[in-house]
Amino acid sequence: MSARHESILNHARSRYFWVALALSLASIVAYVWHAPDVGPNGGTWLGYTLGTIAALLIVWLMLFGVRKRSYSGAGGTLRGWLSAHVYLGTSLILIALLHCGFQFGWNLHTFCLVLMLVVIFSGFFGVYSYLRYPTLMTRNRESATRAAMLEEIGELDQNALALADGIDPKIHAIVLRSIQNTRLGGGVFSQLSARDDSDAALASVRAAIAARETQAKATTNPQSGQTIFAMVDFLASGANDRQTEALRKLIDLLSQKKAIATRVARDIQYQAVMEIWLYVHVPLSFGLLAALIGHVVSVFFYW
Repeated sequence: MSARHESILNHARSRYFWVALALSLASIVAYVWHAPDVGPNGGTWLGYTLGTIAALLIVWLMLFGVRKRSYSGAGGTLRGWLSAHVYLGTSLILIALLHCGFQFGWNLHTFCLVLMLVVIFSGFFGVYSYLRYPTLMTRNRESATRAAMLEEIGELDQNALALADGIDPKIHAIVLRSIQNTRLGGGVFSQLSARDDSDAALASVRAAIAARETQAKATTNPQSGQTIFAMVDFLASGANDRQTEALRKLIDLLSQKKAIATRVARDIQYQAVMEIWLYVHVPLSFGLLAALIGHVVSVFFYW
């Protein structure tokens, strides 16, 4: 039962949480115990030690990208690597601050620290996304895959076109134009905003209903009790029962399509949110590695 509910945060009984906690506590104890004459800074033996640990952690954390693409499974499970990635990456904040003795300035060293913090906090958002959005995606899909939902939308489109063709060419043109204008996915903004533009035909049909209803109320005795909807014909006042029934079915089909398209758009939105943070996290990680190399070189050769 416990394995089924295991997440990256409690993997292996939160093993890497305790490792990160022990490393952090050891760093704090050493920092408190160490009392250099010039004050805590990165140039003391403890500063060099903590800086070396921080640098090795950064390099190791970046190796997670290599491990994700490895199918051999050597060196531990992917879940274990990710759990360690989260906890040791978090401990890196404290270790780096203790390394520099909380001394900051307008230089490459502070830039490296700030870049590291941005990378780590973008990783926090990634953890939040992977813990929250898969559950929302499962709930939103209602046991259906995205491919199945797209296939159902295609079937509804074909049925709607067939019904519209039996009503009037103008209605057919409205439905066809709506199908052609329906966009699921697209650019980053479209994915994140969950826009699907699938209700164009439905809006047109309902607008026409409202217009005809207003016209009918103006020309019909309000006390007659007649159902306005049954009298609606988008094209002429002489609609027959077959057209009226087909129109009702068409509105039902368009409403079903809108509901499914909204679920697909939301599914794409969830996936986009889960992935878009990587476009910040990964490039900045490489930037951090470059800044770290510059930091180390400047300290040992120019400081």
